[in-house]
Amino acid sequence: MKRTILHCDCNGFFASVECILNPKLKDVPMAVCGDPKSRHGIILAKNELAKRYGVVTAETVWQAKKKCPEIVFAAAHHDEYHKYSKIVNKIYEEYTDLVEPFGIDESWLDVTDSVKLFGDGAHIADMLREKIKKEIGLTISVGVSFNKIFAKLGSDYKKPDATTVINEDNYKNIVYPLPVSELLFVGKSMTTELNKIGIHTIGQLAACDKKFMKSKFGKIGELIYNYANGIDDSPVRSVYEKSELKSVGNGMTFRRNLIGIEDIDIGVTLLSDTVGARMRSHGVKCTTLQVTIKDPDFRIINRQKQLQIATNVSSEIRQTAMELIKASWNLKSPIRMLTITGVNLVSSDVVNEQLTLFEAQNLKHNKEEKLNKTIDDIRNKYGLKSIKTANTIKTDIISDDDEESKNE
Repeated sequence: MKRTILHCDCNGFFASVECILNPKLKDVPMAVCGDPKSRHGIILAKNELAKRYGVVTAETVWQAKKKCPEIVFAAAHHDEYHKYSKIVNKIYEEYTDLVEPFGIDESWLDVTDSVKLFGDGAHIADMLREKIKKEIGLTISVGVSFNKIFAKLGSDYKKPDATTVINEDNYKNIVYPLPVSELLFVGKSMTTELNKIGIHTIGQLAACDKKFMKSKFGKIGELIYNYANGIDDSPVRSVYEKSELKSVGNGMTFRRNLIGIEDIDIGVTLLSDTVGARMRSHGVKCTTLQVTIKDPDFRIINRQKQLQIATNVSSEIRQTAMELIKASWNLKSPIRMLTITGVNLVSSDVVNEQLTLFEAQNLKHNKEEKLNKTIDDIRNKYGLKSIKTANTIKTDIISDDDEESKNE
């Protein structure tokens, strides 16, 4: 049975929400950015007026100011973005219960069974655009197709406030001329590798030999070949289907570079505290820990370690993270950003069989678990700042606002 899939993308979402919160921003070129004092001076979103000046997402505040001297900057209000995201998705659910969010501002909808009630996919897309614009004040672009991949290409094809239909009759004319980088899961590295072998467009990828793509790039090569040819039967998840938690992590760009073991330990302590608390709140433990380090020149390294004992204990996460950093990083080199992530999650109810072999370790682990639970209870009752690890009390690597946001 041929499906009707929509991909709905809120246009300039952060900027659009800020314009709802402050209508005066609608009439001026504006952009949402982080706090430059905390070195988060990056453009997160911009409105159409700023876009006309060439302002782009992810460039620095000063670059945007150079292009558009009269640009107005708005601080990010992430709580509001999450609130409006939920409101938009509730409207989608009026047309189908098969709604799968893809980030905060995008969602896939399977309206195959809804066309009998509301009309074809293009008509439903137009209805959604008008309803969201009228009731919320946001605009969306919608792609309509027979699979999720082409539906997403459709929502990106024409913006803002547009509906694009990509069907079995026209997809070669619309999709094949597009740069291969437009295809889902074709990132910068893959684009570079494909360009090296003469593949620059989706059409060129579609015309490749499938066996060659698989031998050259493995499973991902086969996957993007299928996507380029419109082969994708992945379902749109129901709103009633609980999504599986695959990882729990936290990352932070610090107010200044971390230099030396003491700085690094403070940063790791702050992040480990949050990651452990998040895992405990989800009722999971990790069996593998990942650490990502970014230096001031934006070079990145990733390291991970499989744990002998599944854990959500903050001190154990901290210890393992420090071991990874000491083994892979010159401690005299500056660190701009750190991310700590627990992966390969298991339920907190899982008993570590290894613990029975080491009674001293077992006792220590159990003691730390009880301590963490007590700390969680106190923080839930009296606030996040009610208990802090000693080495983080007087630090200048984060501000009070950073400390609040890291626990959201």
